[in-house]
Amino acid sequence: MTLLLIQQVLIMFILAAVGYICFRTKKISMEGCKTLSNILIYLSLPCVIINSFLVEYSTERVMGLVYSSLAAAIVMLISIVVSRIFFSRDAILSFASSFSNPGFFGIPLIVATLSNGAVFYIAAFIAFVNLLQWSYGVALLTTDPQAAGEKGSWKKFLPSPKRLFTAPFMIAVIIGLFFFLTRIPMPDLIYKSIQYISNLNTPLAMFTIGIYLAQTNPGEMFKKPKLYLLSAVRLLIIPLISMLVLSFLPAEFAEMKLALLIVAACPTGSNVAVYAQLYDSDYSYAVETVIISTLLSVISIPLIVQLAEMIHFI
Repeated sequence: MTLLLIQQVLIMFILAAVGYICFRTKKISMEGCKTLSNILIYLSLPCVIINSFLVEYSTERVMGLVYSSLAAAIVMLISIVVSRIFFSRDAILSFASSFSNPGFFGIPLIVATLSNGAVFYIAAFIAFVNLLQWSYGVALLTTDPQAAGEKGSWKKFLPSPKRLFTAPFMIAVIIGLFFFLTRIPMPDLIYKSIQYISNLNTPLAMFTIGIYLAQTNPGEMFKKPKLYLLSAVRLLIIPLISMLVLSFLPAEFAEMKLALLIVAACPTGSNVAVYAQLYDSDYSYAVETVIISTLLSVISIPLIVQLAEMIHFI
């Protein structure tokens, strides 16, 4: 299993290299990069979420959805709390540490090492990540960190009902749940179209990461200690605590536990750069958090999974 993980991670880095070359050779511009980001947020990721719910209905799957949703909520809470402890005065690092890359990075790893069906168990995790990025994450990037502790300031971290229910990921969750719970078959033409768009998710996301890498100054980036601290928190501390929490899940949900552990151990999500760009925050700094954690995840993810196997986590 560890070898499969390493192989898949290397494939994803090859895709990132394609994005890097395209940007360096001026085949993709900054405007093109922003367009790719919009396609990811508003089209491909919602289709990934919908597609994950298009599985055969069963009581076991319903129970799995309940357990995975509760576990995902707890893991997300752990991520946010740990990140605030380490990076309370740095909005970019707090965002970067809180949110992994489950949709763009985690899904290919899960499919390669487990099965397509295992993606169902991280649907809630993906939804929570996007919900919290859309609300808490945006508030981090648009709120003065010096005022973070003032009375009433935390209201800014709560999304309005209109903003929440018109968010693309929430619409996708509602559509997915509708087809899963009602057992109404989706028209084959639409189903195949959603699958095609879902398949764009990983290539486009890794192209984007490659483009981000092409915009950095590696000589300066690798000299920043904060980026290594971020990676230690994002890639080691949070996954290890998550592993402890997930170990309490029933033994029959071994596939679910490993799927959730993999997404908890994923590097910083590229959305930190997307949102930094959209909200005029420190885009270059955000890009560096994605690049460093993604590079180091080649080592950390296989180590975390291997540790899980050694201690009979699964």
